[in-house]
Amino acid sequence: MTKKSKLTAQDHANLGRQLAVIRDQLSAIHVQLSGAYAQTGPAALPARKVVAARKAIDEARTALENALYKEHPEDAATTVYYPHPEDRVASAD
Repeated sequence: MTKKSKLTAQDHANLGRQLAVIRDQLSAIHVQLSGAYAQTGPAALPARKVVAARKAIDEARTALENALYKEHPEDAATTVYYPHPEDRVASAD
């Protein structure tokens, strides 16, 4: 069996910024849906799914942050997976 390479500290930093942007986008989508549709019943399903996706992103960020601290303690910081807003880079559409 081939041993897989772990993420580098730079890979973690890039991924952290990307995941932070995705989470911010999901939050904005949730606000938009919550303002447009009922909060309960079938019409609320899309908003609930967006919340579930945001929760999954949060869980992934936490697990990846734990891996960063284990694999690269010298480069680890909470701001890698939870960057300040000004350090987040949105991808060009």
